[in-house]
Amino acid sequence: MGAAIVCVLAGLLLGASAPGGSSTGASPSGQVVARAPDAADAEAPEPASAAPELPGGGRTVFPKRRMVALYGSPGAPALGPLGRQGVDESIARVRALAADYQRFSAEPVIPAFEIIATVASAEPGEGSNYTNMIDPEELRPWVEAAGRAGVYVTLDLQPGRMDFLSQARRYADLLAQPHVGLALDPEWRLRPDQVHLTQIGSVGADEINRPPDWLAGLVRERGLPQKLFVLHQFDPDMLAHRERIVTGRPDLQVVLHADGHGEPGVKLETWRRLLADLPAGVWMGWKNFYTEDSPTFSPEATMAVRPTPWFISYQ
Repeated sequence: MGAAIVCVLAGLLLGASAPGGSSTGASPSGQVVARAPDAADAEAPEPASAAPELPGGGRTVFPKRRMVALYGSPGAPALGPLGRQGVDESIARVRALAADYQRFSAEPVIPAFEIIATVASAEPGEGSNYTNMIDPEELRPWVEAAGRAGVYVTLDLQPGRMDFLSQARRYADLLAQPHVGLALDPEWRLRPDQVHLTQIGSVGADEINRPPDWLAGLVRERGLPQKLFVLHQFDPDMLAHRERIVTGRPDLQVVLHADGHGEPGVKLETWRRLLADLPAGVWMGWKNFYTEDSPTFSPEATMAVRPTPWFISYQ
């Protein structure tokens, strides 16, 4: 099945022109592939040597490693594979998944968790915000166990009618740990007249820029290594004025995480659409779905996508 997807990928990529704003390059086989602009070429300088190291060593995230993550929320199996077993079993599962990818990556592949810390809700809930904020102390055992095991963590926010920065500040103590980054999910950011699953949420660049400003300050104040800052997207309208998103903070590395699902051609079309006019300094992420992709991409097929994703998650 994985080999079949690789064949489909080759045909689709050979038949596609490079996305707008991107350049093209030749693979070792001579295949012409789309390439994200200015992403894999620019490595931020290492933070001060006193900063603790990241899982896998070093103090800058990319290009010295790739990450493969389980997505979900502890104790909530419906939200993704991370919540379908306990923390120790999840660590073992994601380590095995990262090992599957290592065969296809020249860079070390680091296991990761993407933990949904605030969960979009169909009910108004407290303050009529349509979001449930998990107590940070409930997440702490997962975050700390991951750190001991060399597993990177991103905390994912689905804010409903709240703003992203207000929610991020709630998790400041966890984000102050050196192996913890932040992910924003605009699909679940609602205007005051919206509800989930009726409209696709969206957010503008001004609001998107506030959490990383605050997070970069936290990195500097605490002497931390560089952090991941992940933006989820599958529809262009989810991130308004994307060109105004600040991507050059040395304390953070920005990942645009493509959340397209379905058949290989559909996923790749979403990927190409998101690559168009990609801001400089952005690294690409890719999501595989166990139940919504047909079929689920194998590690080999995922690593055949061009440009090769640096952060890969499973939902």
